[in-house]
Amino acid sequence: MPTARDVLTPDSLAMLQTIARTGSFAAAARASNMVPSALTYRVRQMEDALDVLLFDRSSRQARLTEAGAELLSEGTRLLADIDAVANRVRRVATGWEPQFTIAVDSIIDRTTVMELCEDFFALQPPTRLKLRDETLNGTLEALTSGQADLALIGLAMESGAIAGLQREVIGTVKFVFAVAPHHPLANAAEPLDDALIRQHRAVAVADSSQRGGAMTTGLLPGQDVFTVTGMPAKVDAQIRGLGAGFLPTCLAQPYIDAGRLVVKRVGRVERQVEATYAWFGRGRSGPARALDWWLGRLRNPVTRTALLGGRRASGT
Repeated sequence: MPTARDVLTPDSLAMLQTIARTGSFAAAARASNMVPSALTYRVRQMEDALDVLLFDRSSRQARLTEAGAELLSEGTRLLADIDAVANRVRRVATGWEPQFTIAVDSIIDRTTVMELCEDFFALQPPTRLKLRDETLNGTLEALTSGQADLALIGLAMESGAIAGLQREVIGTVKFVFAVAPHHPLANAAEPLDDALIRQHRAVAVADSSQRGGAMTTGLLPGQDVFTVTGMPAKVDAQIRGLGAGFLPTCLAQPYIDAGRLVVKRVGRVERQVEATYAWFGRGRSGPARALDWWLGRLRNPVTRTALLGGRRASGT
């Protein structure tokens, strides 16, 4: 006896659409260039395999049962999906990647990334786009482990000699030590020394690395730590007075201007790092039009500024 997989073919689903559209088996047989008995036999096969009645045969009209209507609805969706897959395969053959994944560090401006995604989708590419939220070493790790095709890295870390890895600078990220106005350190004499800072809880961002190479920055030995998942959460925690620590100026400045954060001078050397983007430039099996598009946009100085919280990249 045929199984559901044997009978639920694209041809059978299209035949079901024809019967529903024409209103009778005879009319559907004529439209499909089949003899009525052959069409009726195929319907019976579908019903036997599914163990349901698809049509109410109590009248001369081919009326769908509830089960038949559900199959017609799902079948229409499946046929549309098949057509979409065929179109995607044809377009992928022109050099577009089936999927393109970008690992985005939590320092990178999300609004700008979304504006770039809007511009990318406006091309109507066959490429499915995927964003991964990463932090610190996890951003580069997503790229080197093959889980991402492009990495927007907030902190430039040493990656060693990795064959084919290419990297360009987005810009310099400056950090300030900031606390909430009601935090005990807000009124402390400057510059703050490490002994005083150590007495207060620090807010740290968890490294998303899964390979044990997690890094931490700005923490003092023995200091109490409140760990959060990303830089926006770190900013929020420090605004609430839940701890102190260094913040990227590009993220903290609006809250400093609004008086919700207070910048304090510290005895340490002022921190600044280079944000970068990285990708693998060798070993492609063919054209990579999605990667080429993103690299083209990232070469634009306005886009780079926007990714670090400056003027937006839309329309650049």
